[in-house]
Amino acid sequence: MRPTIIGTGLYAPKRVVKNQFFDEKYGRDVDTFLREQRNIFERHFMAEDETTSDMIVPAAEEAMKNAGVSPSEIDLVIVATDTPDYISPSTASVVQHKMGLTRAGSFDLNTACAGFATALDVASKFLIAEERYQNILVVGAYGMSKYFDWRDHKVTSVFADGAGAAVVARARVSGQGILASQLYTEGQYHDHMGVYAGGTAYPINEKNVAEGLHLLKFAKRIPPETNGLHWPRLTHTILDRIEKTVDDVDHFFFTQINIGSIVETMATLGQPLSKSHNIMDRFGYTGSACIPMAIADAARSRKLKENDLVMILGSGGGMSMAALALRWSFDT
Repeated sequence: MRPTIIGTGLYAPKRVVKNQFFDEKYGRDVDTFLREQRNIFERHFMAEDETTSDMIVPAAEEAMKNAGVSPSEIDLVIVATDTPDYISPSTASVVQHKMGLTRAGSFDLNTACAGFATALDVASKFLIAEERYQNILVVGAYGMSKYFDWRDHKVTSVFADGAGAAVVARARVSGQGILASQLYTEGQYHDHMGVYAGGTAYPINEKNVAEGLHLLKFAKRIPPETNGLHWPRLTHTILDRIEKTVDDVDHFFFTQINIGSIVETMATLGQPLSKSHNIMDRFGYTGSACIPMAIADAARSRKLKENDLVMILGSGGGMSMAALALRWSFDT
C-alpha cells in the first residue's frame, strides 16, 4: 500500500499581531499592501522564550491524536525547518525527547520553505523501502521572527511563526496515498535569500553580525515569475505521470508567501481559486510550516474527503521546489 497522511495538526503561537501594528511601528500604511497584495490580515509571533520545538510539540500531538497513534508507535521523526533550535544538534532530537518518542529515530531536513513537501516525499520513501517503518511523524516548523531585521518592514510584516505536522503511514486502501512526486532546484539562487551567518561560509563574528548576516536577508531579487512558471509545470509533470488532468484535482496546497503567485498559477492551470486552500489571512507567511498548517486547517474545516486528489506544491530559498500528488485516505 502507498504511504499516506493519516492525521494532521497545527500550532500557531498565542501572540496575534494585526497589520495595524506595523502601521503604527513604521508610521506608514503597511496594511493596505498586505491585505490587497498578500492577503495577510494578521499573523502569530513566538514568545521571547518560545522555541521551534515548543511549537512543534502541540502540532505533533494533534496529528498523532487524529491519527490514533501513541508515542510508542512513532518510528521516525523528520523535522523540516530552517529556523532550528540549534545549528547542532537537530531539532528533531529535541522533539523526540520532549514527546517521549522513545522508539523513534530522528533527523532535520532543510530545503527552506519547500521543507515539508520534501520531508513528506522522504518519509514516503522510508515506508516504501523498509517494512519496519510503520508511522512517521513529519513536521514543518518556522520561527523566523527570531531572525528579523526590524528595520525592514517588507520582511517583518509578511513572515510569521507556526508549525504543522502529519503522521504518515501506509494506506489501508489500494490506490490511496502518495501517487507521484518531483523535486526540483535552481541552485543559482542560493545566495538570494536566507539566514547566512552561523555556518562555515559566514561564522558568527563581529564583522558578519555587523553586516546583519545572522538575520533574514534578501540579498538579491528572485525573479517574481519563478513560482508562476514552475508550479504549473510541476503540476503537469506529476499529473501526466499518474494519467490525470488538472480538472481531476480537488485541492491545491501551495507555499503561501504571495497570493499573487497562487492566483496566477490557478489561472494558468484553468482552475478556480476555490480549489486552493489558503491561510495567509490568519497566519501570515509561515515558510516550511505553511503547507502542513494549510492541510491541517482544511482537515479541521472538514474540506478533505476520502479519495480526493490533492496537489502539494512547495518552494523555498535555494531555490528548492517539491511537488506531490496524493489521493486522500479519509473523510475529515
